[in-house]
Parts: sequence; C-alpha cells; structure tokens
Amino acid sequence: MSKNCTGTMSIVIPAKNEAIAIGDTIKGIIRLFPNAEVLVVNDGSDDETATIAESAGASVLHQPYSKGNGAAIKAGLRAASNDIVVCMDADGQHRPEDIPLLLKKLETGYDMVVGARSQKGQAGLHRSLANGFYNAFASWMVGHRVEDLTSGFRAIRRIRFLEFINLLPNKFSYPTTITMSFFRAGYSVAYVPITVLKRAEGSKSHISLWKDGVRFLLIIFKIGTLFSPLKLFFPISLMLGVGGVSYYGYTYITDGRFTNMGALLLTTAILVFLMGLVSEQITALLYKDK
Repeated sequence: MSKNCTGTMSIVIPAKNEAIAIGDTIKGIIRLFPNAEVLVVNDGSDDETATIAESAGASVLHQPYSKGNGAAIKAGLRAASNDIVVCMDADGQHRPEDIPLLLKKLETGYDMVVGARSQKGQAGLHRSLANGFYNAFASWMVGHRVEDLTSGFRAIRRIRFLEFINLLPNKFSYPTTITMSFFRAGYSVAYVPITVLKRAEGSKSHISLWKDGVRFLLIIFKIGTLFSPLKLFFPISLMLGVGGVSYYGYTYITDGRFTNMGALLLTTAILVFLMGLVSEQITALLYKDK
C-alpha cells in the first residue's frame, strides 16, 4: 500500500451520542494516518460528541437533528475532499489498524472493499443469525459470495458512491443498498476479514431489536427488488401457480369442478409474474447509465 494513498483519503465517521468512544477512535486514526482527512458527522447528538471530536482533531459536520446513520454517511461522502473514502463506526468497534487491509485490496482494482466480521464479531446471537441470512440471500441474488452485507466498515471510491447516493436510505440499511447497487452496476466488490472489538464501555447501540428487526426484514425484499426483481418474484409466482394447478386437480378429481380458490391462485401467480417483469424494467432504468 502506498503512503500516498493514506495521505489522500477521507475517513467518514457517523456519530450520535458517542462522547464516550469518539475521542479515542479519532486519536487512533490520526496516530496512524496523520495526513488523512477525518470527518465526523454529528447526527443530532445531545451530548459532547461534537466537542470531543473537534478537540481530538477531526472536522465536524453538524446535522441539525438526527436523520439517521445513512443520512450521516451521505453527508460525509458529499463533503469529503478525496476520492478514496473509508467509512467506519464511532463506537470503538472498528480498529484503525485494519484500514490498511481495506486500502491494499482497493488498490488492486476494486471499487469497494468491505471489512467482513466473523461470527464472534457479531453483536449477539440474534444479529449473527440475521446477518447470516442476509448474506446467504444476497449471495444468491448476485451470484457471488457476500461475506458481510451489513458491515459499516468499508473503503469506497467516492465517485462510484455518489452515483447511487439518491437511492440510499437514511437509516441503518445503507450498507445493504450500496453493496447491492455496486453489484448491480457491475462494479467490483471485495471482502477482507477484520477484527471487531467490543463496544466501548458505556456506549450503546442505536439499533432496536424489535423496531429495526421489522425494518431489516423489509430489507430482504428491498434487496431483491433493487438488484433483480424477477429473481424474487418468479419463485413466488411459480409457487402460487403450482398451488393453483394442484388445487384445481384436487377439486376436479373430488368434486368435478374448478373452484374460485384455484382461479384466485392462478390469477395471483400471473399478476405476481407480471409485477416482476415491470419491476425488472424499472430497475434496468435506474441503472441504465451505470
């Protein structure tokens, strides 16, 4: 990895009420990369996050109110001065020592390199299982192994990121959307294993198990419709069609007639398939210039 790369990169850190950990995080970054641009996006914190970040040597962008992790990342990428941007969390879980691993891989020709967490690095069994499901689903959708769909620790070529900035949500699901967008556009994505530390003592996660659990469940469908809608809609249509034909066969043998339920299943199968076709065309239009 060239020294020039580390000197001409921006590091974007979204932060909301991270006064406990933000200072040490920034000091660790500056110690290793004194020439890097460090941007902390203060997402409407009501503690001393911004003050501590500035004292530690970072430039701070202020959101007037909390807009979400994704909105903070987008603000940071818009403001970054360099083409190479590293995104990482403020809670002390991501190690600045792992940044060179991402940059080294990026320099080999990739457009985005993601720090992949091991199962030990997942925050709890429930999140580990959920992320495993997301990774498997995404891998099936794109035809490539996706090792960590939701990791927020990644190195990106800024010019590529900005192409999709209007597609990205403002909340915690931005990593899934940007990853699938890169795959859909044919850009190169790589994964490197990283070490994830425990959250700084006293620092709390801003993800709610129940509230965000429902939202993450919807991400599964969003991933499908964002990348290849027909690959999601066709199996559903096929199951409904098979169910309709099977039910028709059963009622014809037992009652000698075609029931309304059979008609409903077959009609729904056709409608779902047509929705998939339309969604596929809309998705193609979204990426027509990529």
